[in-house]
Amino acid sequence: MSTDSEQPVYGSSLTKVEPFGIDPIPDSERHGKPSSQFFVWFAAGLNFTIMMLGFSAASLGLNFTAATAAIAVGAALGSVLMAVGTRTGVRLGVPVQIQARGPFGFYGNFVPVACINVFAAIGWAAVTVILCGKALAVLTGLPFWLVTLVITAVQMTVVILGSNMINFLQKVLSYVLTPLFLLVTVVALVRGGDAMPDTVSTSSGTVGGFVTLAGWFMSFLVAWLPYSSDYSRYLPDTGPVRRRTAWYTGLGSFVTICWLGILGVLVGSSASSSDAIEALNQLAGPFAIPALIAISLSALSHNFLNVYGGAISVQTLKIPLSRVQAVAVICLLAYGISLWGHTGTEDKFKVFLNLTANFIAPFAIVILMDYLLSKGAVADRVTRLYDQRRVLDWGAVAWIASVLVSVPFWQSSVYTGPLAKAFPEVGDVSMLVSMAAAALLYPLAKRLPPLWLRNGGSEAPVEARERVEV
Repeated sequence: MSTDSEQPVYGSSLTKVEPFGIDPIPDSERHGKPSSQFFVWFAAGLNFTIMMLGFSAASLGLNFTAATAAIAVGAALGSVLMAVGTRTGVRLGVPVQIQARGPFGFYGNFVPVACINVFAAIGWAAVTVILCGKALAVLTGLPFWLVTLVITAVQMTVVILGSNMINFLQKVLSYVLTPLFLLVTVVALVRGGDAMPDTVSTSSGTVGGFVTLAGWFMSFLVAWLPYSSDYSRYLPDTGPVRRRTAWYTGLGSFVTICWLGILGVLVGSSASSSDAIEALNQLAGPFAIPALIAISLSALSHNFLNVYGGAISVQTLKIPLSRVQAVAVICLLAYGISLWGHTGTEDKFKVFLNLTANFIAPFAIVILMDYLLSKGAVADRVTRLYDQRRVLDWGAVAWIASVLVSVPFWQSSVYTGPLAKAFPEVGDVSMLVSMAAAALLYPLAKRLPPLWLRNGGSEAPVEARERVEV
């Protein structure tokens, strides 16, 4: 077995199956450069789901300038949160799902992780498989069920190998996907039809459309926050590394989200089909093949992270599954859902995005606030995360209260709250309300004595180097 002073058992190997799950990463296993986080999140953003969000700008009553501004605002806010999230991983050496035990308690963390991280991981994986499957089906003429099965098998294999392989392939996919999406961008500019309306009024639906579109793009990055430390936790914990990691993460997230979002606006402005993939296929014309290849490959860069983060979340719940087993379960569930939900994808995706964001956003804010407000040595803070005596803490209360506060502002085809109905011109502000509530409530709750602290049953962190199961 390895110790912090011995040779690593995993290190930077691409062929070894990652032996670590949810335990702290020891110093002997800390490796890599902060720039790796740029490629992880840049490649994750090179995804057709972002184009699909931009595709909706015209239906919200926004012209090109307003849509671009909304995308930039949403991407900027989300990128800042992502930057802070990856920084916490470098500092603490554990994933966000474990960090949540600080404000929520050891068992109080189970509900948000189960409802948010696992549910979101399976849902996002299914959405991305659907889009990839549609593109591959058009490209190859093969049945949808077959091409999605192949994609599922590929992503399962890569994620089983783990962090190092994912980091490596995210960098490779960044270099492969960038020229493909650049080609799609040029085609959209050259072959695009009429521009979007030139004016933006302040009438109902337009200001609200700006807020809604910005919220959607911010939601996309907020959905990544529960997984933001999955890869940065392997980086050496030094001040310069923490700072550069934050900058690389924020930059990679912002650039790709803005680029693909604006590209989606261009495609949507001249679309003759309500299906985003079909619209792109028609617009690309003779360049449809590289465009469809880009969509297909982008599913991998996105789903590597979804499945990996979901598997870590399953282990956080103390479900008796190894990381490898959890990966297999998530992939199979996502595949099954993709077969069921491959029709009407755009509408289902927006409902799913709204629903998850309203739960994820306050969850992430509570965790980040706890990190910023906590004092003391890192070792003491990490030990606290594995103490089973801390059954439930006030972060769980702050999270539930923040979600409930946002319910009157919810706005979707499934449910629209009374305040959203009364003031439709404001747009969808539910996520912003839940985040603001969490930012106000948790600092107050943190001052209170522990909510539920039992005697006995303390558990010190099991060092990752002592674990053999994967």
